[in-house]
Amino acid sequence: MTKLRISDTLALPLDSVTQTFGVLAVRGAGKTNTAVVMAEEMYAARLPFVVVDPVGVWYGLRSSADGTKPGLEIPVLGGKRGDVPLERGGGELVADLVVDERLSAVLDLSEFDSEASKKSFLLDFARRLYKRNEQPLHLFLEEADDYIPQRPMRDEAQLLRAFENIVRRGRSRGLGITLITQRSASVNKNVLTQVETLIVLRTTSPQDRKAIEEWVKYHDVEDELLESLSGLENGEAWVWSPHWLGELKRVRIRRRTTFDSAATPKERALRPAARLADVDLGSLQKRMAATIERAKAEDPRELRKKISALEREIAEGKKTVAPPEKIEVPVLKGEQLERAEKLAKAMLDLADKMTLAGEEMTAEIRKATKRPVSPTQIPARAPAPIAIARPRRPPRLAVSTPADPDAIAPVQQRILNGLAELEQLGAREPARELVAFLAGYSNLQSKGFVNGIGALRSSGLVDYPASGNVVLTDAGRAAARYPESPRSAEEVQARVISLLGGVSSRILRPLIEAYPEALPREEVAQQAGYGNLQSKGFVNAIGRLRTLGFIDYPDRGTVRAQPVLFLEGR
Repeated sequence: MTKLRISDTLALPLDSVTQTFGVLAVRGAGKTNTAVVMAEEMYAARLPFVVVDPVGVWYGLRSSADGTKPGLEIPVLGGKRGDVPLERGGGELVADLVVDERLSAVLDLSEFDSEASKKSFLLDFARRLYKRNEQPLHLFLEEADDYIPQRPMRDEAQLLRAFENIVRRGRSRGLGITLITQRSASVNKNVLTQVETLIVLRTTSPQDRKAIEEWVKYHDVEDELLESLSGLENGEAWVWSPHWLGELKRVRIRRRTTFDSAATPKERALRPAARLADVDLGSLQKRMAATIERAKAEDPRELRKKISALEREIAEGKKTVAPPEKIEVPVLKGEQLERAEKLAKAMLDLADKMTLAGEEMTAEIRKATKRPVSPTQIPARAPAPIAIARPRRPPRLAVSTPADPDAIAPVQQRILNGLAELEQLGAREPARELVAFLAGYSNLQSKGFVNGIGALRSSGLVDYPASGNVVLTDAGRAAARYPESPRSAEEVQARVISLLGGVSSRILRPLIEAYPEALPREEVAQQAGYGNLQSKGFVNAIGRLRTLGFIDYPDRGTVRAQPVLFLEGR
């Protein structure tokens, strides 16, 4: 694909991805349709883009125009229909994810609790993106007048400056941007006049026409065409690009091929419900988790908060109660078993947090003060390091000495044992999700798991050879407890199904029986008890199984179990 065809009579060059556009029109004239068409063309040309959507009207990219087929396979972050939520403080993390993964995405801010929250998120996002981006990437900014205002309030000045940098200087950093607004007069003139190409649909307000007139005069374009703006039909536009394209052209923008989620509720009522395209949610969550973990590890503010909290705990002499090391789960069936397993995992997580608290207090304060903590520095009422049914152990495992089983916290031992089991099955560099799963954690961000695996790496027992993967070191192999070998494939499968439980186990059973053949996705959904392929429970469960490495999609619409479940490739 060598052009972005937005009209039967106009195609834009591929370097549009780093150019600046302004799409201006009254409500209902087709400004969002125009921007969506540009995004569809960029997607077809494999050019990455990010949509900043503060009103929740872009999720329709994920469905066909009639709502019966999948649309573009891009994630929607935030909003009512988002794959993962967005938070006010997550702007920098999302920018890192976009830059590191070259990710196209819709950032739906419509569910934020206030305009202040949206602006705080966007300020962090825009600054970080401008600082880190180097490869071609295009931004679509809906409601641009709210974030690039002509008269900024005190809390808007920095956000205006951040987007002004992208408009004026973003091209040198690989960034292009499209400003979308129905209030041209409210967009900052110093920014709007810097836009290279103007796409103007029907405009009737004298104030908005005056703003367009200022752009026309700035770029020395003939102004007699301004009189025609109020008479343009829906979808009809003037495209003015005096320097980049060297064109002034009246065109009719084609209709979008994806679902018109920007239509009014009355118009949408005439359409069937949209069917969203499949997106690998497990992979997305894995990448976001890795980005969040890396950001926290590099953020000195987080460390200072942690140190302050630990110092307060020591000063107050808080007492903790050692939890039991082993949680006995009764033999139950069905939903009772699922609830019992969830409760057991939650209790183990709590036990790990309490176990690691004593170790972290001493270790973090030693780092902060750069000197050892003597006994006289600790208040008399300070709690002893916590142990679970064991004598007191050292706070941190020494790398230079052989691993002592009594010095390894229970969660750390479970992680080592899980890695050993996976290594025995042929997975020498498993995904972090799979390691967490075998260690008894369903959430990759559980504090017990994060702290446990971090302590193992600091002690030289594990390493991270690639993003999201974990591997045992020689010292880790010496400390790990390998299961008895050989093991049968049936044992492995039964254990995995038991640990998974719920929907995931119902999906996996028929795939194991059909192996090495693949099954149609519809059949898998039916056997799992779902009549709708887009049911959130089914989508999340099958995405989780793929992220764990238990299944894969060999062809579109099919699912197959992976060889690791059958001890192949050992």
